[in-house]
Amino acid sequence: MDKVVALTKRRGFIYPSSEIYGGLSGFYDYGPYGVALKRAIRDLWWRHVVELRDDVVGLESTLVMPSEVWAASGHLTNFVDPLRQCTGRCKKRWRADTVNGDKCPECGGPLDEARMFNLMFKTHVGPVEDSSSEVYLRPETAQGMFVDFKNVINSTRVRVPFGIAQQGRAFRNEITPGNFVFRVREFELMELEYFVKPNEDDGWFAYWRKERVRWYTDVLGVNTSRLRQYDHPKASLSHYSKQTTDIEYEFPFGWGELEGIADRTDFDLRVHQEASKTDLSYLDPETNERYLPWVIEPAVSVDRIFVTLLIDAYDEDVVNNEPRVVLRLHPNVAPVQVAIVPLSKKEDLIKVAREVQSSLQGRFRVEYDQTGGHIGRRYRRQDEIGTPFCITVDFETLNDRAVTIRKRDTTEQERVAIAGLSERLVALISG
Repeated sequence: MDKVVALTKRRGFIYPSSEIYGGLSGFYDYGPYGVALKRAIRDLWWRHVVELRDDVVGLESTLVMPSEVWAASGHLTNFVDPLRQCTGRCKKRWRADTVNGDKCPECGGPLDEARMFNLMFKTHVGPVEDSSSEVYLRPETAQGMFVDFKNVINSTRVRVPFGIAQQGRAFRNEITPGNFVFRVREFELMELEYFVKPNEDDGWFAYWRKERVRWYTDVLGVNTSRLRQYDHPKASLSHYSKQTTDIEYEFPFGWGELEGIADRTDFDLRVHQEASKTDLSYLDPETNERYLPWVIEPAVSVDRIFVTLLIDAYDEDVVNNEPRVVLRLHPNVAPVQVAIVPLSKKEDLIKVAREVQSSLQGRFRVEYDQTGGHIGRRYRRQDEIGTPFCITVDFETLNDRAVTIRKRDTTEQERVAIAGLSERLVALISG
């Protein structure tokens, strides 16, 4: 894990937030390659969950919602973790379920009795800070989709079963953020609320369990042997859930939740209907039956996918008797899919290299690497950021109008005519 964290800082994936002021625990900034990787993750999720389907629509709701929403959903009373504080020298706070015994893991001082701590960030709207102006930063995107359910039904042609998908920021005041970006206080969620008939939830729950695992293995290229499904026992289910399965990944610190799929029943629509005094029932046009749909929810943090992909892809090997660090990212998610590498800074080569770059931009994520130094060092840099293909423009290119494709995983090289380069790259990326 330490090697991955060091790589992300060195190569511009992730920086500690406000680092020049000492940083802020549980908050991170994403650098140029981190932004590119996150965007690839978001785009692939949206494409497979929304664009390639005809039964899911999108929504973008606000980050701030009134306290009435969170009171109805149960977050004000149930969105809590047990907290214990050191009363000794360090005064640190710990999640009670992460410590053993009554001694502080940091300084060995005594811990006080556990108490419940609400994880939501509270603020106020307007110039007066009183109870009537209290609002909360959302800890999930789901409630926006439930609150807007009636608007979506009335303004579109969706019919049950259908889904509402949303991507966006969420905030949780975690007691002990940790394991890099696995548990942070500001993060990005991708959630789907899939509305089904009340007696059809089991079938759709099984469908989304299978579909979400397939997305990780087939689209993102995650190692199947490091994924598993964990079915929550009844005693550990959330207050809204009939059944929940976590897709877990084998992280360096142990198995941890990557994504959760929950059968939320009709809990959310029912409580918002009761609290708002607004009819949120659905009239089935085929049976003329009116009911509150049940909901299957696949929900995942972009940041957890991000760190999963880095850990899964990190590798060390030896090339030409020299050690090499390489990120074997799937081409679908690589921040740079193709790097253009002219052999020298001579104007004739640069002109052709720029032409090759222009011909590939728009179809691939392309980087032009003309930095000084031996070409081998430039290859190593691209290996570390996960670039699957380097295109070398050399002096022979001026004669034969061909370039060399250097493949990251094998370091094998292939000579290809510039005229057919784009099609060849498409074939290589698609497998």
